[in-house]
Amino acid sequence: MERESMEYDVVIVGAGPSGLSAAIRLKQLCAESGKDVSVCIVEKGSEVGAHILSGAVLEPRALNELIPDWQEKGAPLNTPPADDRFMFLTETKAFKLPTPPQMNNHGNYIVSLGNVCRWLGEQAEALGVEIYPGFAAAEVLYDENGAVRGVATGDMGIGKDGEPTANHTPGVELHAKITLFAEGCRGSLSKGLFQKYELRKECDPQTFGIGIKELWEIDPEKHQPGLVWHSIGWPMDSATYGGSFLYHLEGNQMAVGFVIGLDYQNPHLSPFDEFQRFKLHPAVKPFFEGARRISYGARALNEGGFQSIPKLTFPGGALIGCTAGFLNVPKIKGTHTAMKSGMLAAESAFEALTQEGAGNSIELTAYPEALKASWVWQELRGVRNIRPAFHNGMWAGLAYSAIDTYLLRGKAPWTFRNHADHPQLKKASECTPIDYPKPDGKITFDKLSSVFISNTNHEENQPAHLTLRDQTVPIEVNLALYDAPEQRYCPAGVYEIVRDDDGSNPRLQINAQNCVHCKTCDIKDPSQNINWVVPEGGGGPNYPNM
Repeated sequence: MERESMEYDVVIVGAGPSGLSAAIRLKQLCAESGKDVSVCIVEKGSEVGAHILSGAVLEPRALNELIPDWQEKGAPLNTPPADDRFMFLTETKAFKLPTPPQMNNHGNYIVSLGNVCRWLGEQAEALGVEIYPGFAAAEVLYDENGAVRGVATGDMGIGKDGEPTANHTPGVELHAKITLFAEGCRGSLSKGLFQKYELRKECDPQTFGIGIKELWEIDPEKHQPGLVWHSIGWPMDSATYGGSFLYHLEGNQMAVGFVIGLDYQNPHLSPFDEFQRFKLHPAVKPFFEGARRISYGARALNEGGFQSIPKLTFPGGALIGCTAGFLNVPKIKGTHTAMKSGMLAAESAFEALTQEGAGNSIELTAYPEALKASWVWQELRGVRNIRPAFHNGMWAGLAYSAIDTYLLRGKAPWTFRNHADHPQLKKASECTPIDYPKPDGKITFDKLSSVFISNTNHEENQPAHLTLRDQTVPIEVNLALYDAPEQRYCPAGVYEIVRDDDGSNPRLQINAQNCVHCKTCDIKDPSQNINWVVPEGGGGPNYPNM
């Protein structure tokens, strides 16, 4: 069966903050000029917002520029921060530290980013943007000259054996003059673009963290609307980058999460279990007593910042949002920068498309120049040294961050370098195993019960979207040298070493049905042997209010 094709001026891959902002800005420019640009968004989640997970405290700077009357239009920004706390934890104590200026949240809002995206999706559709949720962009299309010509969605109804089933429906080709890739952190198509066009040739490696989050309904007497609580220290050791957040939203809800840098060294470390034991800290545990867990999720996030921004354009397309890596790590915010990048790309695309004689294979050379002239570039450049300062440990990082923030004010004449995450893992024999407490089912939980409340589901009879480049590596390398760390760095119980009854014949079992699309395995695997590709559209988590 041949694939059908559809023609657009602009195709956007991903209905996150950057992709939706780009689409809205394009249609705004159409309305202002009387010209028409056709815009389509494809989204692998079952609905807009289904795969969106963030803390999140939103800085509304970009939203103010994009939709100045967002309050009148009912944007779900309801809870301004009322109390910022920055804590240092030991195993039994909590000490309040001065809140760094970058973490001052005056004027911001505690939000569900998924709900913000749902609202942005409504604004985009009202302007004439076509959004297709449940369709995963599985392939980049190229023309005869090697320029991006659009994307193709994945086939539906392919069995585990790779053969079409009775329900087979071929994917659709979406042809475009310009394709904007807004896949989020570690996009599966973007990885191929990085290689084909050597987009990372002149920048540092990207470095990442894993963020794990739960949403709770807590005792009204313990609920403090607007409380923004961050911590560093325990349960992390001083060599491992990580920290927590507690955000009190409206409706007696509290978002709790933990972020760990994926350059951690001990293969015995389990980010999921570190998060669970964090909740048992004496300063934290009272919030959860008498509370009810509502939802769970996990997502990788970019931490490389300014020096890891790749080349953003190539013939026929561009990278926007977290696909490119615009997170401001000291602020713990990237939505405002992602949105602005989408807006600037949209403005460059509109100008290119509406010029006389505009054809295919357009390269948006004006987009990176506009970005460099914007507040995004200035903001990221000013904090570029803070995250890599922690490569020397927490205390060195805190000391340098204070100097850089208060004395140098981000204008140091040097730039620290970033390193890739996967080579940092030490051999299991060089590290101490970690004894994690067993879950109590009230405050702490296991992975499988957590995945259950993420509403994760995949069509069972489909090829595994977690693929191995070499089938021998999991046992001969990962198990032999690192004690199979994929069993621990995955927050969803996807990877499991199984053996015969007598303990012999170890082999890797991949429970792809559990995958919450966090992409951690694609990043942290020490051999870079795991390759995450998109499953059938609509598969994965379905996050409410996350």
